[in-house]
Amino acid sequence: MNTATRHALSAYVQTGIESAIPEANPHRLVMMLFDGAIASIADARLNMIRGQIAARGKAISKAISIVDQGLKCSLDTAKGGEIAERLDALYEYICARLLDANVKGRPEALDEPAKLLSELQSAWAEIAAAPSALQLVKGASN
Repeated sequence: MNTATRHALSAYVQTGIESAIPEANPHRLVMMLFDGAIASIADARLNMIRGQIAARGKAISKAISIVDQGLKCSLDTAKGGEIAERLDALYEYICARLLDANVKGRPEALDEPAKLLSELQSAWAEIAAAPSALQLVKGASN
């Protein structure tokens, strides 16, 4: 894929995400954050394999930002109690593992954070039918 095509595709995806955000409920927004973090880790892995250090760092930084400033900040510890507190600690751990993976520059170091996020995403998708679980996220209605 050439650079122009890659930029066009990126703009298309970004526009799609931006247009979906205003209509998304808190649960859907969290799912979008998981999608973004997992995609960024996959991008980092590809850049590691290709030896593209700057692109690898950018992708890992994006994943860390999504986890730290998106998923972590969306937790409502007042309503979510112990579960929200444990998720907060897990998100902190994921960020640390991503940072370590970037320092080591080994693609297999991305396996654990990617697996954890995928498992959390699957669990989050399953609880969509359980409205009481949505109280873990700020802005979710009771």
